[in-house]
Amino acid sequence: MIKKIISLLAILSIFSFADTSVRGYQKKDVTYVQPHHQTKPDSTRENNYSHKGNYNPYTGEEGTKD
Repeated sequence: MIKKIISLLAILSIFSFADTSVRGYQKKDVTYVQPHHQTKPDSTRENNYSHKGNYNPYTGEEGTKD
């Protein structure tokens, strides 16, 4: 039973680190960027919300980039 709980917690922790929150900020050109969620930076494009075949779970929008 304890092994099952530990396995479940390990799986949940993996999914909880799949994305990151970004605070709102102002660019140099004075454009304000709203707070948002994004996938953690890495070297692949296939796991990004904006990539075709994926969708953003926060907005429900499908990816459009190749």
